[in-house]
Amino acid sequence: MDITPSSDMVNKNHIQNHDSLYKGLLEGIHFKFPTFKHDHAPVVNVNEVADEQLTIGQKIADSVAATMGSWKFIIIQSSILAAWIILNVTAIINHWDPYPFILLNLMLSFQAAYAAPFIMMSQNRQAAKDRLMAESDYHCNVKGEVEVRNIMDHLDHQDAVIMQIIKRMEEQHEEVMRHFSRLDPEMARRLGMDIQEVSKEIVEEEQGDGGIVGNS
Repeated sequence: MDITPSSDMVNKNHIQNHDSLYKGLLEGIHFKFPTFKHDHAPVVNVNEVADEQLTIGQKIADSVAATMGSWKFIIIQSSILAAWIILNVTAIINHWDPYPFILLNLMLSFQAAYAAPFIMMSQNRQAAKDRLMAESDYHCNVKGEVEVRNIMDHLDHQDAVIMQIIKRMEEQHEEVMRHFSRLDPEMARRLGMDIQEVSKEIVEEEQGDGGIVGNS
């Protein structure tokens, strides 16, 4: 009678041993990572929202403020004032505003009286827009902080799982070495020396990489 185990039986036993070893290695380790729901509000472009909410008066105020705050306006107004003064002093046409140019002072006073409210309205609207921008930046910073905290929690749990797996592997390695020492002490000694040499090489490579990074 043939008592040699068949290949199917050997493979089945190998699979069972592998499953039991895998189960023993990972038994008791908490693999449930912390979950996080990304239920943040969508990112909003404050500039587009502010432009869509502009009224006709605010648009006019912005246009007046932009025009009066440009070199084009300064050059045109300076040319008009220079022509006004020259024509009235030389009397080429007629003295419609003789010195000390009272009519010119009155026109400039009217211009300043109406220009100031337009500029203030534009500045108030810009201040409100800046407040919206600051609030949007605050919400973005809060979102970023929450996301980073979730990532750090995930990494901490991952490190804990890796350390538990390494500890289990070291325990199983010690158990395997004990079995080797019982069966063949010389083989166990050589295997231990090889493992120590490999570990030493890995440590030296890590120290060399750390020195290069530090010097750079």
